[in-house]
Amino acid sequence: MTGSQFGLFGVDPWWLVLLKVVVIFAMLVLLTLFTIWWERRVVSRMQHRIGPNRVGPFGLLQSLMDGFKLALKEEIIPKDVHLAVYWIAPIISATCAFIAFAVIPFGPTVSIFGVQTPLQLTDFPVSVLYVLAIASIGIYGVVLAGWSSGSTYPLLGGLRSSAQMISYEIAMGLSFVAVFLYAGSMSTSAIVAAQQPIWYAVILLPSFLIYATAMVGETNRAPFDLPEAEGELVGGFHTEYSSLKFALFFLAEYINMVTVSALATTLFLGGWIAPWPLSLWEGANQGWWPILWWLIKVQIFIFVFIWLRGTLPRLRYDQFMRFGWKVLIPVSIGWILVVAVARVFRDQVTLDNSRLLIGGAAAIVLLLGVSWLVQWRIDRKAEARQRQEAERAAATFDPMAGGFPVPPMPGQQAALGSRRASSGSTIVQERTDPPPAQEAIDG
Repeated sequence: MTGSQFGLFGVDPWWLVLLKVVVIFAMLVLLTLFTIWWERRVVSRMQHRIGPNRVGPFGLLQSLMDGFKLALKEEIIPKDVHLAVYWIAPIISATCAFIAFAVIPFGPTVSIFGVQTPLQLTDFPVSVLYVLAIASIGIYGVVLAGWSSGSTYPLLGGLRSSAQMISYEIAMGLSFVAVFLYAGSMSTSAIVAAQQPIWYAVILLPSFLIYATAMVGETNRAPFDLPEAEGELVGGFHTEYSSLKFALFFLAEYINMVTVSALATTLFLGGWIAPWPLSLWEGANQGWWPILWWLIKVQIFIFVFIWLRGTLPRLRYDQFMRFGWKVLIPVSIGWILVVAVARVFRDQVTLDNSRLLIGGAAAIVLLLGVSWLVQWRIDRKAEARQRQEAERAAATFDPMAGGFPVPPMPGQQAALGSRRASSGSTIVQERTDPPPAQEAIDG
């Protein structure tokens, strides 16, 4: 495969297109059921538990039974909801999760019932931008669910989710720019073809790490699951949802995990291309074998999702947003400049890949050092400002400011005003003088 396959798209018979749609839908549902089971098993092992092992062999049918249970449970709809938006929100989330897979390539061109067709539903010159656009629309489902519930905690969860997804989509989009510069295309099939013989996760490692971080925040997964923080928001944006509507949100979350993992596989791990040394086998990238390599890569990413959930605590919201805006986005912009300069030098100056990589690494280290120095200066100034404010507060501390005596904090000294000092001395004098009745008794 030496380029994009645009000539092979749009010419499939209608029954083959329908077959591809049904197969992709069934695969995503099965991957969701398997991922839920796998997550429960892996986290249980990390926590020295057993996990699901009763329903079906090794508990594999537990997720399917949970789905039936959710669908058959009684639905409770609060009286203050906006009914139309309340119904359409989970449909938006689930639908966007499914249709994003339309441009993901699973393998090369194969023969299906005598028709030569690529193992991909469709492709066009801006396929990656299509995935980003669908992900942006999927945010509306979360935001509308929180707004339409007519409750405080879902509204806060929806607002958090909108801010979080928009912030980390910027970093995610910037991480794709370096891939576009190297591949010379935004088509998913062309990007996969351009990663022979070396994957972009190797030569564009900073972009890969930025995307791997942003995709966890984009899917609301731990340690970035702030919109669903049960300690603060009960259940987040879907607190007021139950039965099948809650199951749709649950389905959308896990399909989004598969989608971002498949996109990472396509853009950075060579897509369906076999890893080395399997690539030395002539038939590794032909026929139906590439689907297996694609599935293995996607499952590795999903295992990382599960691993993070079982090991890392949830971040504070201000830490999370600060990391996205002040770390990921500036680093992404700096790395794009490095890649752009490297591409110019490679096209106009005779330099090999090793020198370009060394120069790029040196530039990254320099940028990180400068950013760290700037941030260090900002932090020192903030600490000095806080220290001055604390000293100013200690100098003006009044223990009777609220009407009741308050003990000073460490580092503070009580400074009574003249009015309160004089009234305090009068009170002390009145308390030390004996009452008239006691003087008569003593006399």
